[in-house]
Amino acid sequence: MGLIFGSFVGALSWRIPKGISIAKGRSICPNCKHQIAWYDNIPVLSYIILGGRCRNCKKRISIRYPLIELTSGLGFFLIYYFFTLKGVTLQGVDSIFQLVLTLALFVILLAIFVIDWEHQIIPDSLVFSGFFVVMLYLAIFSPQSIIPSLFSGFIAATFLLLIHLLTRGRGMGLGDVKFAILGGMAVGLRLLPVWLFLSFLTGAFAGCILILSGKAKMKTKIAFGPFLVIGLVLAYVFGDRLITYLGLI
Repeated sequence: MGLIFGSFVGALSWRIPKGISIAKGRSICPNCKHQIAWYDNIPVLSYIILGGRCRNCKKRISIRYPLIELTSGLGFFLIYYFFTLKGVTLQGVDSIFQLVLTLALFVILLAIFVIDWEHQIIPDSLVFSGFFVVMLYLAIFSPQSIIPSLFSGFIAATFLLLIHLLTRGRGMGLGDVKFAILGGMAVGLRLLPVWLFLSFLTGAFAGCILILSGKAKMKTKIAFGPFLVIGLVLAYVFGDRLITYLGLI
């Protein structure tokens, strides 16, 4: 299922920046515009069988597609693993719906990661979709956390907005500010500092690597959304242990 949704994210992240509806027909080759047959659209497997080339025009297919599919597949597996690790049996309707909403949020975050990495934009439609998923999750499974989570999102957005204003948009985009509302709600007040710290840490680390490798300069604009997503995942997985290790509780 993760591979299938990864294929969906690959198509979605290619279409949204171009203003093409995801409901507008089957996938096509970006080069020859030939419609891709179902048997050439099997996640990962079709890429391997075709040798990474379009069956019609023989042009190379971007490696982005199998990479997105594999990332999605791994993400689905790890989310299921963490659910079972926490003792969730997935036998009741509630636990299954909880897993479905978590997977839905992961798909949205993956799409945001890819689009911002490639185009340096975070589509409002994805942020609003993520906001809806998180609100639905909280309303069903933790209604008492709705107000604190909204406050967490407000604090995160305000912090990034201040950076945006102080740097006149050079240090932070408004897309990141809007995404911070979603991210802050997802992690909650307890993990909010951990999320922001890990996001800036991974962003700075990646920036140093790009500069040292000559792929970027000091004034090169680097999308921050992907690191907000990475920080969100790291905070969710390691946040509590990091807080305990640092003695912050």
